[in-house]
Amino acid sequence: MSEVRRGRRRRTASVLAAVLLAIGMSGVAAATSAQAAGACVGGTEPDFNGDGVRDVAIADPSATVGGLAKAGLVRIAYGGGQVDEISQATANVADFPEEGDQFSRSLAVYDANTDGCSDLAVGIPHEDVDTVRDAGYVQIIFGSPAGLGKGLASTGFVQGANVEGSSAEHGDMLGYALAAGRSASGVAFLVVGVPGEDYDGIVDMGMIHFVYGTAYASANVSQASTGVWEDPEPNDRFGASVATTNRHFAVGVPGESLEAVQQAGAVNVFAPSINTDGIPLPLFGMGQGRTGTSDATGETGDQYASSLAMAPYRPATEATVTDSMLAVGVPNEDLGGISDAGAVQLYHIKDDRTVVQTQWLDQNTTGVAGDAERSDFFGQRLAAVNTATNVVSTAAGMRLAVGVPGEESDAQRQDEGGVQLFSMLGDPGTSDSWISPGSGIPSPGAPRMYTGISLGSAQSALYVGVPYGPVGGRAVYAFPWNTPDGGAPSQSWKPGQGGFPAVNAAFGATVR
Repeated sequence: MSEVRRGRRRRTASVLAAVLLAIGMSGVAAATSAQAAGACVGGTEPDFNGDGVRDVAIADPSATVGGLAKAGLVRIAYGGGQVDEISQATANVADFPEEGDQFSRSLAVYDANTDGCSDLAVGIPHEDVDTVRDAGYVQIIFGSPAGLGKGLASTGFVQGANVEGSSAEHGDMLGYALAAGRSASGVAFLVVGVPGEDYDGIVDMGMIHFVYGTAYASANVSQASTGVWEDPEPNDRFGASVATTNRHFAVGVPGESLEAVQQAGAVNVFAPSINTDGIPLPLFGMGQGRTGTSDATGETGDQYASSLAMAPYRPATEATVTDSMLAVGVPNEDLGGISDAGAVQLYHIKDDRTVVQTQWLDQNTTGVAGDAERSDFFGQRLAAVNTATNVVSTAAGMRLAVGVPGEESDAQRQDEGGVQLFSMLGDPGTSDSWISPGSGIPSPGAPRMYTGISLGSAQSALYVGVPYGPVGGRAVYAFPWNTPDGGAPSQSWKPGQGGFPAVNAAFGATVR
């Protein structure tokens, strides 16, 4: 960076702290004032302009902004058909774009200031803070009746400025993973993964920041925190993946070593409520060798919990949602000598804070379509949903999408990829189906499309991003959750169509 930009960056941290305090004290009043021309309807998510029609945020973290390669941006597709672009060059969005920032590497949607309009949390893990490279940065960009970023100025989170108890360090990658929601008691919260965090000489131990309430208070959590399962170790990468419901949230630790098994992986689960130690309440932690799974000990390099997905669950005995279903991806799982074939494990997290494993999924599972193959990476990405939270949960309503980016239909289409859909309840082979290029996805198959590397979940649709491969095949598709083999998408968004610019680098790398 130039000397001028370093100076601006230094000011960023101190200014952000002041902005955070101001918004925390007056955010509700400011939101009301900003919406004098209209009001947010609420009830749909994401709905950035509050008109009651679902919107979609489509990331391109590799996009060039103002001539700066990989600065990154987000395309917004409003439900009414309008299209917009958000980057760090946008008014009301703090800071400024820089080469390699990768703004939108991660995204999360929630109503942060409880005004009825959805807000967008944007992870910028490669943001430099002062001279500290890849320290990371997260911004909340607020919705309004005029649209995303058209009302309140954004709020940002930087270690050492408004995230207390930690400092920005090289390679922290704050914002590498994001998940958000609202607790059962109605408190909005954001889980920020910082997998590169070092502490007390432990390199890449990892950490999360739990940001909660409209004053955006934060609590730092690591495996050194009281009550959190396992001890921090080098390269654990606690916070490399995160997932939430209103009752629970899960944090992936894919680099966790369990006894002598290196990089076996683990997951920790919390309640989104602050305990007497000032952190979200730790519930339990587990690895493959501690859950009675079909993989009795875990294996070196499995990286269990590289991906996570959760969905709210209402048992037949309850009058409302009380539980959660958790899917844990193990994309580097070896099966019968087949390296990196991949697997997914499903768990029922109960209201009494106990957990039961319910399924093991892989492409060799009886009744499941397909065959496990080398470097399929089944489970590299996951998305889950409960399509009907107001009734007792059923197999038809509890759905899981599994990304298989290394899948190939023939030797000429290496790493073409695909997506396999399952029920989260019952026999996995009863209702599984397959979507891939040329079979559901209207683009023809080609090498290195890595279909399944980008998945997003809404109650009404599964979003499948295809950000790589031939330029003409890049797009985002919405599919019904019960799509049969090769079923057609219900909607699509594509560069060069519907108001989107044709120029793109990784359109749809993340979709929310």
